[in-house]
Amino acid sequence: MIEMQPVLEVFPPEEFTLWPVAWSEPSGYLPLGGTLGPIEVGTAVMRLAEANDVDPEDARPPRPDDAPGAFLHGLLTMEPLFAPGGLRVIDTATGTAVVPGCCSGIEEWREWFMLVDGHTWTPYLGHDPDPLAERHGDIVRLIVDAERDDSPVIELPVADLRRLLADTERDLIAFHAWPPRGPSGTSPPTLPRSLPPSPAHWTYCPRLKPADRTGDFGMDLPRP
Repeated sequence: MIEMQPVLEVFPPEEFTLWPVAWSEPSGYLPLGGTLGPIEVGTAVMRLAEANDVDPEDARPPRPDDAPGAFLHGLLTMEPLFAPGGLRVIDTATGTAVVPGCCSGIEEWREWFMLVDGHTWTPYLGHDPDPLAERHGDIVRLIVDAERDDSPVIELPVADLRRLLADTERDLIAFHAWPPRGPSGTSPPTLPRSLPPSPAHWTYCPRLKPADRTGDFGMDLPRP
């Protein structure tokens, strides 16, 4: 069975005390979706804020003085955002996993549709490892590390890739809509009070328009 997940690259949070986060040693990938708990969502917000923690050099407002506001400033003002990670593909029968390389971002996930649309390969998927996705007729070959002659490979039909990308879109939409809604009468989970504001006011996933495959990773903040 072939599985695909949008994943965020995460690292151990060194001396991070603004809100509770999960540990990942030494580094790893956090799958994004609607089933994440408050701690995992807090970890995702921390990583996204950290990856976009750049001092303003343009028309963006100045960095606030308070610690949470200063840390979140890039996440709330950068456009577009960088979300380190990408799409992880796993063949559960063999254990082979194609993971995003360094410098790859989830905001570029729609570029995988190029294979479905008839292109023979996808653009840059990162380095160290150097994953590569190629189309050969009706088959897609996913190479774990194109720099290795003996690299493991996952092969799947183009039709299956289309289905997996649709599943990926649903995962991102569910993450975008966090917190999940439980059965009637069940309250959704909440983040720790120390994490401002609630994810209901953070829409930090791609703007998922079915006809739009540009794949930005932006913020739509509520207006006062």
